[in-house]
Amino acid sequence: MIITKTPFRISFFGGGTDYPSWYEANGGAVLSTSIDKYCWITCRELPPFFEHRSRLTYSIVEEVRGIDDIRHPSARECFRFMGISEGVEVHHDGDLPARTGLGSSSSFTVGLLRALNAFKGRMISKRQLALDAIHVEQRMIKENVGSQDQVAAAFGGLNCVTFSADATFHVEPITLPADRLAALEQRLMLFYTGLSRIASEVAAEQIKNIPDKTRELHTMRQMVDQARDILAGDDDLAGFGKLLHEAWLIKKGLSSRITTPEIDKMYEAALTAGAVGGKLTGAGGGGFVLLYVEPENQPCVRECLQKYLHVPVRFDNEGSQIVFYQP
Repeated sequence: MIITKTPFRISFFGGGTDYPSWYEANGGAVLSTSIDKYCWITCRELPPFFEHRSRLTYSIVEEVRGIDDIRHPSARECFRFMGISEGVEVHHDGDLPARTGLGSSSSFTVGLLRALNAFKGRMISKRQLALDAIHVEQRMIKENVGSQDQVAAAFGGLNCVTFSADATFHVEPITLPADRLAALEQRLMLFYTGLSRIASEVAAEQIKNIPDKTRELHTMRQMVDQARDILAGDDDLAGFGKLLHEAWLIKKGLSSRITTPEIDKMYEAALTAGAVGGKLTGAGGGGFVLLYVEPENQPCVRECLQKYLHVPVRFDNEGSQIVFYQP
């Protein structure tokens, strides 16, 4: 039996520049962190006593005879990519709901690929794991997804990730003193809107609009460097929150599907209550709202957003890992 633990992520800056249709021409970069909420995958050999060949348990249960019968797109293409011919049982659990802007789909793909490699008796590097997950999602499933989520899930940590025109990427960990890192964590609040969406569908319009949004995307890329400088400096961290607000105003203009009237009302209420800035996580359309709030203002923000679930989070530093392995 094999159990993998793969983190979800929060993207702060640069989202949208990690789509191949952008970075293959212009380069791209994101600043993001993995968080202490995880996708758990259990994988074991299925004894040959059943009519079905493999069994997959997630929000539904699939009992299938072959790869082509698998309905879950990522599971099906991961099995195909890995050449799984043995009977396998896979069980998925997530600490947070799917389709909520925290990279859960890519965490599933990364975690399953990690598990299936171990099932085959193979070790795989974090870089290769991310590259394989990108290949599965972008080329095999053909989803409208960027390349940051797979990297964040595989590597873990607070990182600046740059994407080059030749489809390579570089991961630069953001190294901060422990007290400054803790101060940043303490000022971030995550609220669940209660709305879920299929990221690929939301992203399709944004990708279509890329030729008309070059100025905005270049600005969002520059914000990655500005945010890194704020974190690395000695000035008040409030500048990070203000930059989040500026980035959100730009992001809203990339597509008509990124925000909704309810999300806008929720965000404005948070600003009135004392939040410095924030953004909707992920492609947009629902999911979680991330806010930067000074500690003394957090009770007021929680009060004004009491109809929404507040989810405390901390940063993760390890990325996808095998937590149990028994061949």
